[in-house]
Amino acid sequence: MVTLGPVGFRISATGTTGLTWQALDEIWAAAGEEDIFSAGWLSDHLSDVSRDRGGPAFEAFTTAAALARRVPGKTIGIAVAASTFRHPAVLAKQATILDIVTGGRFILGVGAGWHPGEHEAFGVPLPEPRQRFDRYEAQLRVLKALFSDGARRSPGVTLDDPHFPLDQATNEPPPITAGGPPIWLGGQKRRGLDLIARYASGWPMYGNRAGDVGFFTEMRDKIRRALEAANRDLDDFTFAAQVNAGSDSASRRAGLEQARALQKAGADHVIVGISGTSTPDDLRAMAREVAEPLSDQR
Repeated sequence: MVTLGPVGFRISATGTTGLTWQALDEIWAAAGEEDIFSAGWLSDHLSDVSRDRGGPAFEAFTTAAALARRVPGKTIGIAVAASTFRHPAVLAKQATILDIVTGGRFILGVGAGWHPGEHEAFGVPLPEPRQRFDRYEAQLRVLKALFSDGARRSPGVTLDDPHFPLDQATNEPPPITAGGPPIWLGGQKRRGLDLIARYASGWPMYGNRAGDVGFFTEMRDKIRRALEAANRDLDDFTFAAQVNAGSDSASRRAGLEQARALQKAGADHVIVGISGTSTPDDLRAMAREVAEPLSDQR
């Protein structure tokens, strides 16, 4: 089981005009030198989701694999992968390799997919909500099957599913983590909450609601009720909040105050996000002015 400290970081790898691979690599290298961060996080988009079409984006899984060497000993998480972008067998293999590369410190966040323009631009189907969630649930069943002990060797696992059937499928080499990397799920309505209660070991707050204490509190209470109804142990579930911190002292102070409020509201882990145009010095300032005081509060 992945154990997270109180603070993680996110450097925007989507929607940042002028962001280069060298800049992203350098700032992750700076984060890797900061013991205060227990995890680094990436979102999963094919373009800038603040726009209807276009804009820069680094694909999440290849980026995570390339940056893993920069943050040895830290967890890497995807919050969250769009289930519409990949067949679940491909997603399971990607997650398995990242579990191996990180030495068992990878978190696979998954969501149903949502941005219409992003899907339309690339010809990726985005079904209506009911069908989308049917396929989303099927994908979670496939992930669990391919992370299971039965998939570690022949004859593998078989799953009779109308969307993604498996026929003596193996996942070799298997993940380091027993049962596969932990799965965190997005979701906020009835069916999403049901899937969280059945499949997830954590919930990451949405980036577009960063710093919203009221939203976090509402979702925490809904998820707790769903977990209790499913006879789940609340101590085995992680609530992760998000805040943004800019490249100046005023924005970092605001981020710290929001983060403290989210901790009081029950956040086990706070992801502090900074812009992709930030510098390593901005990252270090965020570590001193936000992450360290936030950790000291715990």
